[in-house]
Amino acid sequence: MSRILIVDDEEAVRESVSMALEYVGHSVVQARHGKDALDVLEKDPSIEVVLCDVKMPVMDGLETLEAMRDRWPDRPVVMISGHGTVETAVEATKKGAFDFIEKPLDQDRLTLTVRNAIRSAELEAEARNLKDELLDKWRIIGESPSIEAVRKTIERIAPTDARVLITGDNGTGKELVARNLHLLSRRSKAPFVDVNCAAIPRELIESELFGHVKGAFTGADRDKTGRFEQAHGGTLFLDEIGDMDITAQAKVLRVLESGRVQRVGEPGDRQVDVRIIAATNKDLEEEVREGRFREDLLYRLNVIPIHLAPLRERAEDIPILLEKFSSDACRKYELPCKSFTPEAIARLQRMEWSGNIRELRNFAERVVLLSPSDTIGPKELDLLGTQNPRGLDESVFSAPTFEEFKQLSEKLYLQKKLVENDWNIKRTAESIGMQRSNLYKKIDRYNLK
Repeated sequence: MSRILIVDDEEAVRESVSMALEYVGHSVVQARHGKDALDVLEKDPSIEVVLCDVKMPVMDGLETLEAMRDRWPDRPVVMISGHGTVETAVEATKKGAFDFIEKPLDQDRLTLTVRNAIRSAELEAEARNLKDELLDKWRIIGESPSIEAVRKTIERIAPTDARVLITGDNGTGKELVARNLHLLSRRSKAPFVDVNCAAIPRELIESELFGHVKGAFTGADRDKTGRFEQAHGGTLFLDEIGDMDITAQAKVLRVLESGRVQRVGEPGDRQVDVRIIAATNKDLEEEVREGRFREDLLYRLNVIPIHLAPLRERAEDIPILLEKFSSDACRKYELPCKSFTPEAIARLQRMEWSGNIRELRNFAERVVLLSPSDTIGPKELDLLGTQNPRGLDESVFSAPTFEEFKQLSEKLYLQKKLVENDWNIKRTAESIGMQRSNLYKKIDRYNLK
């Protein structure tokens, strides 16, 4: 059962409409004019739909409609009039009316319009809730000046179609920024398509971005829509664009200039409307100097630059991030909440965090799963092997002998290098000039996890 407000200066109209709506199960509230209606809405938030006459004393219908849309924009208003004209209907629609019905009211049309208005309001509410959930999922957390500056930039430029280049180390949250730019834009209901330029083989990048037609090359057994077309009307996120092949860069530049894409093997081209957001962990100006990135493409992409500082430069964000990540992990695994002592947080704030936010999130999940205590202090951190602050941990200098100092230093060094390489043993061994078999032995020796 829905609650409907009828606003009309004629009692007979109010009563007849009330009877028709109550007959199909609605609850009805009445108001004699616009001012009366605004008072009713102020006191009764359960009203879902408003039926409002156009010609009324004290405050006419169009004036009432404007006031309602300003104060309750999500509540559908259906205008009714015995003197309906095309001009009045158009004006009401421009001011935000859901529909316009002429008197005398047809009962079937009335009940159908009210049902559609209720359903429309429900769908709008569902869409808002979904958007709120997405914004919460992709919420940018932190109170440091650098993060606050990023949030303000996003709020300012998200509603525009300006191209954005996001820079920062791996794990600093570049995709998070791109998602926020999309969700807060006028394109939020259209697709968000992300492309990891570093993960696509050189010979496939053109087909992946622009698509191809059947028979364009060996293995092209069907037509394929490229990422540009998939993102039509929405946002295309080119992640790790600094790793894109130089030939593909020229073709991306052409699309940015013309707004048209050409599928591989197709003679004609197609119009696309996309907003481009790019991201990289490389210094693109240096890449330009080395001849690995096109200078003209950099200028096209770098309309609005957003730089994300590494976590070590915004240690004040670590407590709030820890709370968020550990709470999420506890809910995920249905475990008791964990808390960190001030001493533990102070140590974590001194850590290098070469993997940035991604590494901190993984650490929080590991704490939730492995720590038997609900309170995490320095002792629990030691057990979890988190001795990786900037500069050697004090425990290194407390080693009683030089041999123990060397062993502990070696342990901390290997732990750091393994984290930097995402625990890829082959890559870690190559980066430090050690045989893999020897690295495996040391991992076992120091019980590194």
